[in-house]
Amino acid sequence: MNKNENWTTVKIIKWTSDYLQQRGVANSRLEAEWMLCAATNLDRIGLYLNFDKPLDERELSIFRSMISRRAKREPLQQILGSEEFFGLDFEVNRDVLVPRHDTEIIVEQALARKPGAKKVLDIGTGSGCLAITLSIHLTYSDVTAVDISEAALLVASRNSNRHGAKVRFLCGSLFQPVKDEIFDLIVSNPPYIPSDDISLLEPEVSDFDPWIALDGGKDGLDFYRTIVPEASSHLSPGGWLLLEVGDGQSEKVAEMFVNSGLYKTPVVEPGRNGIKRLVGAEKNVLVS
Repeated sequence: MNKNENWTTVKIIKWTSDYLQQRGVANSRLEAEWMLCAATNLDRIGLYLNFDKPLDERELSIFRSMISRRAKREPLQQILGSEEFFGLDFEVNRDVLVPRHDTEIIVEQALARKPGAKKVLDIGTGSGCLAITLSIHLTYSDVTAVDISEAALLVASRNSNRHGAKVRFLCGSLFQPVKDEIFDLIVSNPPYIPSDDISLLEPEVSDFDPWIALDGGKDGLDFYRTIVPEASSHLSPGGWLLLEVGDGQSEKVAEMFVNSGLYKTPVVEPGRNGIKRLVGAEKNVLVS
């Protein structure tokens, strides 16, 4: 990007779109517009109303930095510092998994299956998107969120404060921080990528998302083998366990529910893109 050129909004969007497209960035024009919005403090309508306006040096400096980061395939969400989830804005950085819209199916099913839940547990909370969203929508619930990463919990706590949610955050692995507690609803988006597949993912994921939030072991199912049987002892009779799963994993995870003998018939639901993303079941009331 030549510093001596007169960089109007329309020119810089065109240049950036082509530049990022050459580096493998999908939706390069839209992303160029979002970064320009951040650099100029305008919304997209404002950009179109100022298509012929040159950027000043401060705006250009901020924008150049953003372009440089995105060209290295750093996720747009981390560059902008936030991502939307279920209508709420969440801070994200390299300490947490960027929230995916497919994960919203967990919130939808939780509100449908257990709207009266008084105690809720989110395992592996990351940015806190699930716990915080459920706390806001399940008004009378006590929500607890667990994560093994202290850095992630700091991000989640800031997100909770941002939205005025009441969530208890605990550091530890899986059920260890809540070993004596019972919940009406347990949700989790655990790591489910097979270890050897992580390096094959898009750079935005493999190079920038925390591996601890991705690595599900040899076949991607390690955490389900622990969560499914252990959750039963932390669920009240009739309580629900809802899990996000990877593409092609729903059948095997559903079998875990069935083979445990601890739950009623599991449900399988698709996410936004039609892939089966949620497997869940109600605890069998005959299980103590």
